[in-house]
Amino acid sequence: MLGESKYLFETENLGFRRFDRTDAERLYEHHNEQGLKAWLPNESYENLEEAIDAVEFFGKYYDNDELPFVLAIELKETHELIGDTGVNEAPGGVEIGYSICEKYQRHGYATETVKAMTEFLLIHFNIKELFGRVMHGNGASCRVMDKSGYKYIKEEFGAEDDPYGKGMLIYKLKL
Repeated sequence: MLGESKYLFETENLGFRRFDRTDAERLYEHHNEQGLKAWLPNESYENLEEAIDAVEFFGKYYDNDELPFVLAIELKETHELIGDTGVNEAPGGVEIGYSICEKYQRHGYATETVKAMTEFLLIHFNIKELFGRVMHGNGASCRVMDKSGYKYIKEEFGAEDDPYGKGMLIYKLKL
């Protein structure tokens, strides 16, 4: 699937690849950053072993070209793991998600990620519709969705993964 490159696909700044076991520590650290925990509290790992289990879980689905499909985001210049992106089946369709380490936020990498991942998914998985969910109040993620071609369609309340009960903003990309 990867051919000669270690990247499944890449952009000007970023390489998207399969997670491997050596990524677990950085994944654990990233998902326990305060900024990420504030917006995605259900996405943090209790300990390093849980992050290792996640990396192995991601690998099984990657190897079988199945959803959930989660990729490591690497800064090509330094080969540093700076985040992750993926899709999963959810009520209402296929949901895209991403996270970028705090150190690398505000450089356009989130938008670069969503655009590239969207293009890959539409071709590779032949998905006809994607949606993204943003916690109410997360203006930065709303801007990423807008810049990536997703359109706001509605607000959703009562979602299981809305820990603060403030509602989720739903964005869709239709082709």
